Amino acid sequence: MEKASQVDFLVMGAGVAGLRAAVELANYGDVLVVTKESLGESNTHYAQGGIAVAMEGEQDVALHMEDTVSAGDGIVYRPAAKALVTEGPLRVAELIEWGAHFDKRAGQLHRTREGAHSLPRILHANGDATGAEISRSLAAFARTHPRIRFAEWTMVTGLVVAEGRVVAVDLLDRDNNPRRISARAVLIAAGGAGQVYSDTTNPSVATGDGIALAAQAGAELADMEFYQFHPTALSLPGVPRFLLSEALRGEGAYLRNDKGERFMERYHPLLELAPRDVVARAITREGMGAAPGEVRLVYLDMRHIEMDLHQRFPGISAFLAQHGLDLGRNLIPVRPAAHYLMGGIKTDLDGGTNMLGLYAAGEAACTGVHGANRLASNSLLEGLVFGARAAQSMLDDGLPLVVAEGAPAPVTPLSASEEQRVEELIASLQAAMWAYAGLLRQESTLREGFAAQEACAAGLAELTGQGKGSRRLFEAQALSCVAHTILHSALARTESRGAHFRNDYPKRNDEQFRKHSRFSRDGQVAFEEW
Repeated sequence: MEKASQVDFLVMGAGVAGLRAAVELANYGDVLVVTKESLGESNTHYAQGGIAVAMEGEQDVALHMEDTVSAGDGIVYRPAAKALVTEGPLRVAELIEWGAHFDKRAGQLHRTREGAHSLPRILHANGDATGAEISRSLAAFARTHPRIRFAEWTMVTGLVVAEGRVVAVDLLDRDNNPRRISARAVLIAAGGAGQVYSDTTNPSVATGDGIALAAQAGAELADMEFYQFHPTALSLPGVPRFLLSEALRGEGAYLRNDKGERFMERYHPLLELAPRDVVARAITREGMGAAPGEVRLVYLDMRHIEMDLHQRFPGISAFLAQHGLDLGRNLIPVRPAAHYLMGGIKTDLDGGTNMLGLYAAGEAACTGVHGANRLASNSLLEGLVFGARAAQSMLDDGLPLVVAEGAPAPVTPLSASEEQRVEELIASLQAAMWAYAGLLRQESTLREGFAAQEACAAGLAELTGQGKGSRRLFEAQALSCVAHTILHSALARTESRGAHFRNDYPKRNDEQFRKHSRFSRDGQVAFEEW
């Protein structure tokens, strides 16, 4: 780990957005990339389906733009979407030049189609391991740069603010040693917060740390009510909600209920390739039994597809085989799971926040590019495009280094029983968020969610008040903070739009809510047009 007490640029997160930014910044200064685990362990690494990019000229770009806007259900910020689709081809071409290998057929890049896309434009790598390939190639390229250093197994526990500007961060390493690093500019690219829900496709690192730290420091958040639930995660008792890529439906997979019926025709004309929010709610409704609490199984069916599914989807096939399932021979039980946060730290098109010295990019940020519902496979492209944009903004702003005074307070490790208590608080919060602020919401359940979140926050405060600290305790605090903002934002939006569905307000209300939500430090939610 880099031992200097100051650096030109500090990047929190080593996914696609953070690494792309680091590569840009390193041409002009020393960069420290901080990641909670080993380099490569991020949401980026686990992205299966691919990266959406329009590489066939202006008409292709225009169609990608309209697909993005349509999926976003009325509130996509069009300038952000334009930046995404027009700059995307250049960023992907750079990635290929730096060593990323995407699958080809007959010597040409192979493109597939996914939900709500008007035509095939999804590049993939190693069948269903696109994120891992992008992460590998970016990390390998970044490691060759002499001005990029990495602090692995290290957590950012605080942003240091002086006169309204972020001037430093506090870190905690795997041995519970705290230290403070001053920087000219700080970029939060630490991904999403799927672990706020009990059912999620996200890895254990996705605890919303960057979003919570920014909010606690005074940064505004936006669109936190819009959490995307991926329609098809594996549904087996005792098995993690393993992602079953949208690309499976892109290759023609059907969805069937427990009667064996294809049911998507009752919900959307695009059937299985409808936008994710529509498919996720359809699966949820088909899985509801007649009696309260009764669950009926819903299945993904690829038995009719004539292709080598093991070759096309090697990672998925290998995981299913561990549980006695085969894509070509079996119905695969599925259910939705928390997957992607459309909201996050409110930024301009160049990653700037309302706080000087603080920038954000990728899933941790909210530019409005996804609106109320992200178009499939736009997330990896977002990281590339807006990671590069944020880095350029950090350079253009040219802030001088301010050496932060003081040092982070030492932390007292938790006892085994206290660590167990933290795990219990996290599990209780996750279960409550799934039950009360998941796919189908209403005022009464959201208020029950508040009660659970407040109980979690109170339990955590008892420990932090004693000067206790650990990585897991900081993660728990982040999850509690993120849950708080989701609940507030979901309660304030009294309509249904995209990934946010209210049973008590089932219709879209464009007159009042064709706007983005803004969550401020004082807990207030306002709605505004961008």
